[in-house]
Amino acid sequence: MATLRDRIDTGFSNFGRIVFRHRIKTIVLMLILIGAFVSQIPKITFDTTNESYFHDDDPTIDDYNAFREQFGREETIIIAITPDDVFDRAFLERLTEFHGALEDHLPYVDDVTSLVNIRDTRGEGDELIVEDLLKTIPDSPESMERLKQRVISSPLYRNFVISGDGRMTTVVVETIAFSPGPEEEGLLEGFDEDEAGANGGGGELIPLTVGENREFVRAVERIVAEYDSPQFPLHMTGGPAYNDFFERTMQEDMGRFLSLAVLAIAIFLFVLFRRIYGVVLPLMVVILSLLSTVGLMAATGVPFTIPTTILPSFLLATGVGASVHLLAVFFRFHRQSGDKEGAIVQALGHSGLPIVMTGLTTSAGLFAFSTSGMAPVAHLGIFGGTGVLISLAYTLVLMPALLAIWPVRKTRPTRQSQYEGGFDRLLIGIADFATSRAKGVVITGVVIITVAAAGLYWLSFSMNFLAWMPDDLHIKQSSLLIDEVMKGSAPLEVVIDTGIENGLYEPEVMNEIAELTHFAEAYTNEAGVHFVGKAISLVDVLKETHKALNENRTEYYRIPDNRALIAQELLLFENSGTDDLERVVDSQFSKARLSLILPNDDAAVYVDFVAEMKSEAARLFGADVDITVTGTLNLFTQLVVVMMRDMATSYLIAGVVITLMMILLIGNFRLGMLSMIANFAPILITLGIVMGFGGIRLDVFNLTIGAIALGLAVDDTIHFFHNFRKYYAEFGNSRDAARQTLLSTGRAMIFTTLVLVTGFWLFMFATLNNIFNFGLLTGLTLIFALVSDFVLAPAMLTLVTETRYGRQLAARWSGARVTA
Repeated sequence: MATLRDRIDTGFSNFGRIVFRHRIKTIVLMLILIGAFVSQIPKITFDTTNESYFHDDDPTIDDYNAFREQFGREETIIIAITPDDVFDRAFLERLTEFHGALEDHLPYVDDVTSLVNIRDTRGEGDELIVEDLLKTIPDSPESMERLKQRVISSPLYRNFVISGDGRMTTVVVETIAFSPGPEEEGLLEGFDEDEAGANGGGGELIPLTVGENREFVRAVERIVAEYDSPQFPLHMTGGPAYNDFFERTMQEDMGRFLSLAVLAIAIFLFVLFRRIYGVVLPLMVVILSLLSTVGLMAATGVPFTIPTTILPSFLLATGVGASVHLLAVFFRFHRQSGDKEGAIVQALGHSGLPIVMTGLTTSAGLFAFSTSGMAPVAHLGIFGGTGVLISLAYTLVLMPALLAIWPVRKTRPTRQSQYEGGFDRLLIGIADFATSRAKGVVITGVVIITVAAAGLYWLSFSMNFLAWMPDDLHIKQSSLLIDEVMKGSAPLEVVIDTGIENGLYEPEVMNEIAELTHFAEAYTNEAGVHFVGKAISLVDVLKETHKALNENRTEYYRIPDNRALIAQELLLFENSGTDDLERVVDSQFSKARLSLILPNDDAAVYVDFVAEMKSEAARLFGADVDITVTGTLNLFTQLVVVMMRDMATSYLIAGVVITLMMILLIGNFRLGMLSMIANFAPILITLGIVMGFGGIRLDVFNLTIGAIALGLAVDDTIHFFHNFRKYYAEFGNSRDAARQTLLSTGRAMIFTTLVLVTGFWLFMFATLNNIFNFGLLTGLTLIFALVSDFVLAPAMLTLVTETRYGRQLAARWSGARVTA
């Protein structure tokens, strides 16, 4: 194994000589390659929609798109109004004006629903009347009071357009579900949005784009700002507003992260090397690596999403470490000899293998997520890992070529400063502590790891996008207010497909829908809290119609028990001039929609509820009726399930692959396994102690911490074990080997850790709380990893080298034989 390693080192040395002698050709070829990547960057897009969390071929998205194609977009803008008196003539006149402004001036709008136009179903003689509720505004106190009582007592209106206490009313704005496209937008000018249809026209159906959603939300915000006043207080929230906020935040934060990362890296590089090219060359390499990676994303049609917001600054921070190790060795050899070619050859021969291995292990930690069921996490794994490999290639090829053409002057060896001497004494003190108290250090480590492992029991999963938002954000405050007063604003959709034309005319089927509705409304969690605030379905239409056709008597608010009567009453409602049926049933009366409105809580809370809804629906309808649960909340509950599966799979893949790579590099199975203890320990401490006992839940961001941190933490471990082996062969004892390892490699390990920690802690400037937590926790993990490499690793190696097996191993390192 030692011979193979020597051959690899020689190979890197020869490669460095080739690059130096063909430096111009190398730079030209690299720039052509980089130019090809960078030319694709203008194609990059951003996607903050709920669908962006899923792969295109995911059945969950297929069901969601099929639902929207049939019934329209279920995500709405909800504007709550909390006046002194909802049932005041002046307020209702203002509401009518506001409602009209939304209908007349919003792009892509499909429907606006409020007290102004919500259906009023009643019977007059033998005639069924379905008209807008506020066709005329009452002009007397008596008629206004009658309106108030009718509205508050209506099952349809309650928790939909009026709160249970009658003090809040809402305006619900629904967009078309699919993009009309530029050609259809021109063709549809002058037509009502309703005529455009929920599907936005013919051809391929593309969901409303990020740009179109932005245009819609901006228009709503302008109208809300115009009408908002103390007498007409408006509170806007809803899915389109969330998506728009995330898009704005993502782009603003990404620019902030990049600027801060470049500045921080430049400062660190200057402090370390005190040379302009020591700053410029590494920055050039990592920035070009980043641009190449973004160009690759654009070329393959992968957009930036909320989780991949961290990718650019992450690649900057992780990519600079390899350049630092290469430059540090180059400067050392160049200072000794003044021979630039020889210094490049020596630098690649000395550091080439560990740089490659650290790049491979970092990318392995990221690639472990490439099979994730969540598209953004998979993309983070694929392009994060690819970006690390691109940075590795540019460091080994472009960096030596740039050094070869850069005018580098030989510097005289400088006297060690008091600061440097003190720093070296600190490193020597750490090495002496770890090796002289090896047994105590290892025992302490075992105790901490055991406690951390116990903390894993308390880990839990979360998918709560409201918790990501700042507490003072208006749309978050509005959402919490609406959820409290109106009992919910997040949709869960159930589609009941009989598979038979007019199958919904069957009283049995309608009663089963009513039973499923009752099950949902009566469902409580372990704390006795009801989830569902509102349920809307074809059953409501049928009950209203049946009541209206029976002299508006309350006892007739029920489902008829006769198939022919159901068919007749639904036909009468359909012919009454309203299009409300289109929102709850298909044209063949074979599919029905049951809409459940729930509070915007953590999706993990609803996982059991969704599962029990599916189970209850299967029990009620049997195998002959197809039940599909979809909608926004179902998407998020599915993500929670995917997160649980992905974490176990990705951590296992990363752990196995990186362990095998460590064994291969070190050349010994036992030592390779031993080295992984130092790498797994910081991950366990973060997950078990900081998160488990600290009550921090795993979400779509911080579930990646373990695999990412493992891939990064192992980099320093590689450098430590690689150098410890060399110095043990030279000095023959662990104390001197640990001293020289930290003196030679410790500075670079500390520097790269500082750069990485700073890079991750820059995420603490994020607007979103989950990105803040991700940066904080990953930075802490890397600090724990550095302590583990500086203290636990030399202590373990000291104990191993004191055993017979260790002495035999050390003898192989030094080429000597050990006698019994």
